[in-house]
Parts: sequence; C-alpha cells; structure tokens
Amino acid sequence: MTRPCVLALGFFDGVHIGHGGLLRRTRETADRLGVPAAALTFDTHPDTLVSGHSVPLLNTPEDRAALMREYYGIDEVLTLHFDRETMTQPWERFAEETLLGRYHAVHLVCGHDFRFGDRGAGNPEKLAAFCAQRGIGFDRIDVIELDGAPVSSTRIRALLEAGDMAEAVRCLGHPHVLTGPVVSGRHLGRTIGIPTANLALPPQLLCPRHGVYAALACFDGRRLPAVVNIGSRPTVGGTHVTVEPWILDFDGDLYSRTLRLEFYTFLRPERKFDSLDELRAAILHNAEQTREFFRDR
Repeated sequence: MTRPCVLALGFFDGVHIGHGGLLRRTRETADRLGVPAAALTFDTHPDTLVSGHSVPLLNTPEDRAALMREYYGIDEVLTLHFDRETMTQPWERFAEETLLGRYHAVHLVCGHDFRFGDRGAGNPEKLAAFCAQRGIGFDRIDVIELDGAPVSSTRIRALLEAGDMAEAVRCLGHPHVLTGPVVSGRHLGRTIGIPTANLALPPQLLCPRHGVYAALACFDGRRLPAVVNIGSRPTVGGTHVTVEPWILDFDGDLYSRTLRLEFYTFLRPERKFDSLDELRAAILHNAEQTREFFRDR
C-alpha cells in the first residue's frame, strides 16, 4: 500500500463466516475514515514452518483474494511471503516496520486468537497497547460461532473431507470455490455422451471427499449448473485424482482456459460401476438432481 489504509490481519483460509465479522469491520472502518480497506495474508500457511507440518488449504491465494473482494468489499489483498525470517522476527519490529511502515495502516483489525512474531509472542492485547501508544485505531473481533461451536478453517476442512459440502457452505457463507486451468484428459466422457472438462487440482489444496457434487461452473461471465466428479474414476481404470465437471447445457471448447467451480452440495460417493451404461445412467440422474437443486436459486 502506498496510502493509509485500514488493515485486516489473518491468514483467511476459506474466507469463512468466522472471518466475516473481521472483514466487515475493516470495510466499515475504512468507509468511516475515507481510506481503502485492505487485508494482509501470507503465501504459505504459517504452520508449515512453525510446526513443520504441511496444512492442506481450502483456497489458492488468488481465490482467497477474490472471495474477500467479492463478499466483503476489500479493496486490496496484500500477500506477504512467509519464511523463516518472517517467523522469527520480533513482533514489535513486524508491527512497526511492516504494518505501519510498509503498509501505512492507520487502523488494525484482528481476530481473538491472532498470533504473530517470534514464537507467537505478538497477540491482540500487545497489539492493542502498541496501537494506543502510536495513535493507531485497533479492533479485536471475538470468535464467531455456528450451532454453538466456533467456525474455523479446521472445522471446514473436516466437513469437506467427510463430504458434508452443504454444512461447509453454511460455515463458509458462500460456495466452496476451486479455480484452475482446464487440461486435456482421456476424452472418455464423450464416448457416453457426457463431455467433461478436466480441472487441474493445485497440489497444496485439500481434496474434498471423493464423489459427485452439484456445482456452478463460472467462465466468460456465465454461471452454469455442473455435475462434478472428484476422484480416481474407478469404473474406467483411473489411477489418479481428477476434478471433472460436466457443464450442463453447454457445448464448447474450454481447453487451456481458467474455470471456477462453486460447490454447493454432495450428491453421492464415488463408486465403481459394472458397466459404462450404469455409469452413464447414474450421471444422468445426478444431472437431474443438479438441475432441481439450482432451479429455484
């Protein structure tokens, strides 16, 4: 940022309703002060370095930024490289040099459990005192609960792994999003009258439960119902996981283009059928389920 801003702090994986109060406060305060609303995130999940364990992500950095802009009106999403230097930097130095010096924050907003700096020494209480000393505004947002339990990225990961897409969507406050390039496949779908696209799943993303989902495919300003299979395609001898949307009532070439999928609900688990005819019948039934699901939406 080259001008003063209100800055939201967090990783924001999934951009769920637990982040919503924080991002809305950021937008409201920015409007009151007449400055841009910005959010600071990282290119790598901090736990990857802090604990040494890779965390499967709900979104790519690009989707994370797009969701913050689309649903919460954030003007600019700032992605900071998270490395060992960032991890071990004293929290006061990070606040002074990065939040105030580099990004020109005049008001900071963070969640109740935000930690930063060497050994996580920085916390909301210390940040509040830091801001008060420098005449910077500060807000700490309390935990957001749904059905009596906190909404978190960890909770949503568990829901996606279980195939409970509808409940994940409730926690997210929007459809689960996956964006990627369309790549060439084996073209087997066309042999049974069901031409699917093949979407490359970014390796760092969490793969939802294998199965069939009702989704919307978004491209060229269009949002069309799609039946999406996530899995290894056991009926046709698949050996690796693919994401294959069949975009209903669409006939066109999407190769090498970027496709955004918005997942809404789980239709059935992936299974091995005894024949291609059985597979085709099941997918046609899923198509009717998908059309019915979106008919009144």
